Amino acid sequence: MKKLLCLLLGLSAASFLRADAAADHDTFVTRIETCEAIIREFQADPATAIPAEVLQRAKGLVIVNQIKAGLIFGFQEGYGAVLVKKPTGHWSIPVVVRAGEASLGLQLGGSRIEAVYVIMNEQTPRLLFEGRFNIGVDAKAVAGPRVAESETWNRELLNTPVLVYARQKGLYAGATVKTGYITRSDAINRAFYATDYDLPELLYGEWIKIPAEVKPIMDYVTQLSP
Repeated sequence: MKKLLCLLLGLSAASFLRADAAADHDTFVTRIETCEAIIREFQADPATAIPAEVLQRAKGLVIVNQIKAGLIFGFQEGYGAVLVKKPTGHWSIPVVVRAGEASLGLQLGGSRIEAVYVIMNEQTPRLLFEGRFNIGVDAKAVAGPRVAESETWNRELLNTPVLVYARQKGLYAGATVKTGYITRSDAINRAFYATDYDLPELLYGEWIKIPAEVKPIMDYVTQLSP
């Protein structure tokens, strides 16, 4: 009887683990697909599109999605996707991160923040290794120039660690911004990629076979920034 009970408990635990793994996989895929849709929408509109000159020099991209939690105050913790351009010149696989405390880009009556942070040097993405990256505090961040402003913006902006793109109107290129924080989400990344590697190895390593689910966002980012 005890052996049967142990067997049943073991099977039950295994079933729960499989269910959790499937949920993590589906959550990861949904978040990556949403982030891909966000950057595609940004690039389709000259009012929000990132100039090719910026993208060609980019060393990393963070695409963020957040939902307003209340009628007046704050946002529930959102999420984002991070990709970096490795020393080889190839873009990394995407990893999922948590994002919070942003108010940039919220319109009156709005409930969602969508933003793209373009990282312009090789040092700034490594701030994520510490666990929490406060954009605009740990690294200077300014509003990035848009395609619609291509003739007027100051090229010195390309030396800023983070260029921020959001749907907010009236935010001129070069304006200093603080956009909240990004933290690692190692568990969901390890579950999706079926590995014990953490964020540094996932972003900069060469050991993970690229799953089909992440190829569309990787291909699109590579198209934007070969």
